[in-house]
Amino acid sequence: MRTDEEIKGVTLLGNTGVKYPDQYCPEILETFKNKHPENEYLVTFTCPEFTSLCPKTGQPDFAKIIINYIPREDMVESKSLKLYLFSFRNHGDFHEDCVNIIMKDLVRLMNPRYLEVIGLFTPRGGISIYPFANYADGDHTQLKQQRMLAAFRNDF
Repeated sequence: MRTDEEIKGVTLLGNTGVKYPDQYCPEILETFKNKHPENEYLVTFTCPEFTSLCPKTGQPDFAKIIINYIPREDMVESKSLKLYLFSFRNHGDFHEDCVNIIMKDLVRLMNPRYLEVIGLFTPRGGISIYPFANYADGDHTQLKQQRMLAAFRNDF
């Protein structure tokens, strides 16, 4: 069981008075310490109801966002991640930009060993767009290349 000291930075989880951000809000992200940093293991988050806005028309775009990462010391707290992803609801950017912004914000937050973000956007105008962005430290460059090649074949 975690001590109060270990979770003192987790302020959103269990807080019923949390206000949902209505603008892009990376500062809402929170972390907690990985109790198993000696182990390499995968954490996956799936957000099936991601929305953002087209920067040109202002129309909503819908996607399933998948985040996979191999943690180091810090891990993202899931409620803060939910609120962060929700903050894109009124954010106007292209699909590719949203996926890259999410990846960069999470890398900056956690300094993971490996992280990837996949955006499975619903079709608009008869075309689906599936941006994929990934990051790897020096020990995981081969994984980064393998996952990028797999994304070209849509193997996720």
